[in-house]
Amino acid sequence: MCGFAGFINHFDTFDREEVIHKMADRIRHRGPDDDDYYLDDGVALGFRRLSIIDLSGGRQPILNEDGSLVLVFNGEIYNFQEIREDLLGAGHVFKTKTDSEVILHGYEQYGKGILQKLRGMFAFVIWDRNKKELFGARDIFGIKPFYYYEKDGQFLFGSEIKSFLDHPKFEKILDEDMIPLYLSYEYIPDERTVFQNVKKLPGAHCFTYRDGNLSVERYYRIEYKVEEDKTLEDWEQAITEEFAESVAMHQIADVEVGCFLSSGVDSSFVVKEISKGTEKVKTFSVGYEEEKYSELPYAQELSEVIGVPSIANKVSADDFFEAMPAIQYYMDEPLPNPSEIPLYFLAKNARNYVKVVLSGEGADELFGGYPMYLAGGHFARYTKKVPKPVRRLAGAVAKRAPNFKGKNFLVRGAMEPYQRFMRANYVFQTAERQKFLKRPIATEVPENYSKRYFDEVSALDEPTQLQYVDMHTWMIYDILLKADRMSMANSLELRVPFLDRKMLELSCRIPQRFRAANETTKVALRAAARKQLPESTATRKKLGFPVPLSDWLREDKYYNIVKAAFQSDISEKFFVVPELMKLLDDHKSGKAHNMQKIWSFYTFIVWYDQFFVKN
Repeated sequence: MCGFAGFINHFDTFDREEVIHKMADRIRHRGPDDDDYYLDDGVALGFRRLSIIDLSGGRQPILNEDGSLVLVFNGEIYNFQEIREDLLGAGHVFKTKTDSEVILHGYEQYGKGILQKLRGMFAFVIWDRNKKELFGARDIFGIKPFYYYEKDGQFLFGSEIKSFLDHPKFEKILDEDMIPLYLSYEYIPDERTVFQNVKKLPGAHCFTYRDGNLSVERYYRIEYKVEEDKTLEDWEQAITEEFAESVAMHQIADVEVGCFLSSGVDSSFVVKEISKGTEKVKTFSVGYEEEKYSELPYAQELSEVIGVPSIANKVSADDFFEAMPAIQYYMDEPLPNPSEIPLYFLAKNARNYVKVVLSGEGADELFGGYPMYLAGGHFARYTKKVPKPVRRLAGAVAKRAPNFKGKNFLVRGAMEPYQRFMRANYVFQTAERQKFLKRPIATEVPENYSKRYFDEVSALDEPTQLQYVDMHTWMIYDILLKADRMSMANSLELRVPFLDRKMLELSCRIPQRFRAANETTKVALRAAARKQLPESTATRKKLGFPVPLSDWLREDKYYNIVKAAFQSDISEKFFVVPELMKLLDDHKSGKAHNMQKIWSFYTFIVWYDQFFVKN
């Protein structure tokens, strides 16, 4: 796990070596163990290394035999030994024992075809000195980040946006048109960012940059090929076997590997599996002084049952608020998901003991873990039984009627699946958010930004559509983003064995009734886990990193911290301050539960202060 930065040269007058050093130093937290650089008359590459495999011989940038290709790479390739053997047989000469060199020679041998062979998490670029061409790619899930900046012939790229700040040609401009979208989703749900001319390379995409022309293409598509003829027991067995292989591959390292452990089935399943081969694997958990929000008792109970060491830390309200500015700096873009803060402290504690941890991210999206997938099933049955004209009439009548039980279901039942997608209006509805904005910002309704993903799988059942959309939005731009940033902020490599290519392909064969159905989420995964974990763990409902933030915002000390931000010059620049204060005061008095809305504005203000005032 590492970080890289680079730019295409245009014979500018600045000191290119000094600039690339500064860009790499800006992301030193991603790789404090080593750094190295490559410059020629076409490109500048900088690399920061966190040594995991081939500790003494894995320096980057790395060159092929004749020096015509140069690679920088962030991530881990878990099947690199198998690919390496094939490449050795084809006559390639290796200088290291790293997985990174496999990508380099693999590209030499197979071209873009190497992407179809890789099993792992990655973002990389390869510079072809002869062609003056840059090729890059990101793993199929988007576990590892990749950003690029393109304007006026300038092309910058790297693991984090903040590395661009040190390039003299980078114009740091906020794209204010993104604010409404951020307020609805809590992130930008496509390849754009809140910075003008800065984009994310989507997961499962690669690019080529040559002669000032950028070409981006998709190299992998998630395809559901459901097999209806197998029993639940068949899927239990398949999950058990495939997961065991994935966990074993994710343990490949030349340093000690630990595990994150919460109260849920996902991380518990990971810990149980890794403990079979590593008897005293260290597990790490986080909680709060406020016990009703803490998952620690459940996690510690399981660690005792399995017989592995449990290392825990607790986060106080003071810790939480004091860490907020640094966390938003590490995030690059504002992300108001309060769970990122305990995750930061969890990673910080784990780094005192290990360099690598396994975690349970991705199980919900692959195997049907969110309650909204169950709701999708209810809507699917309703729309199948009730004709569209009748549903539209019922929805129109219900919308005008006073509140009654079932009103929301009838209103949403008249919509198309993409229109009732709850994550599109996760924090603010379209009409509601405008009253908080200092100036009108014309934008599409947020659900339209998810429509293209629904259209790609329109023939599938609604719960499966929701899973597919989540994997292309929520998972990559929220769940995996905060997992990468909070771990790498502490120079800790986080691996996610559920997000494995073969695990994905297995999950896409499982019928919907064995994913989310009959008020049970992750049906097949829980069934597999039940054979190895205590019943209480295998069946426990999803908690999702609960945070006592709502309570803290009613305490004077933390209310006043947010109040000061809401009344700041930054807030005045973008938002209607009296409306923000009403949100905060109504929450403090108990008139409303506005925690997520308050935190969305507060996060943006803190983030803006980090990137446009302090940096």
